[in-house]
Amino acid sequence: MIRDLVFVLLALLTVVPAFWVVFSRNIVHAGFALLFTLVGVAGMYGFLGADFLAVTQLMVYVGGVLVLVLFTVMMTHVPAAKRSRHGLDRLVPPAVFAAAVFGVLYKVITVVKWNVGEASTSPTTTEIGTQLMTNYIFPFEYVSIVLLAAMVGAAILIRERNHAGSDDAIAEEKQEARP
Repeated sequence: MIRDLVFVLLALLTVVPAFWVVFSRNIVHAGFALLFTLVGVAGMYGFLGADFLAVTQLMVYVGGVLVLVLFTVMMTHVPAAKRSRHGLDRLVPPAVFAAAVFGVLYKVITVVKWNVGEASTSPTTTEIGTQLMTNYIFPFEYVSIVLLAAMVGAAILIRERNHAGSDDAIAEEKQEARP
């Protein structure tokens, strides 16, 4: 009984803000609603016994990606775009797509034979760590090198952009100083 109640509460914490994300006209409000949706997904992972996925969901998506998106949205000022189409005709294609997705999900949920059992109480991190450091060490290290190269490249691009911008500012100041 308690497990069912916890599941329903976590499902509501995930689904209700997801609808808020979709139907919100304010992008900041949608971002904060996405926060609750991602926390609900992390709660579902924890409820199902996937402790590593729950913590990873919180740290990577909530702690990193969502905070970056929210800061980016709040720090930039983008003027509202004028909508070219008004009325229900702009809602028909997304509604058809949503109906198709829900149809496929319904078919999958009703056709698949779900094996329901008790959740494992042993931590999942031991097996994941063992696999990463034995069988998957090469892909793990390769991805870390690719991410390092991407970070260095981004830092170089930002430095070149800032350096070029400072040269333009110095040239403008010199031009203004001339009589």
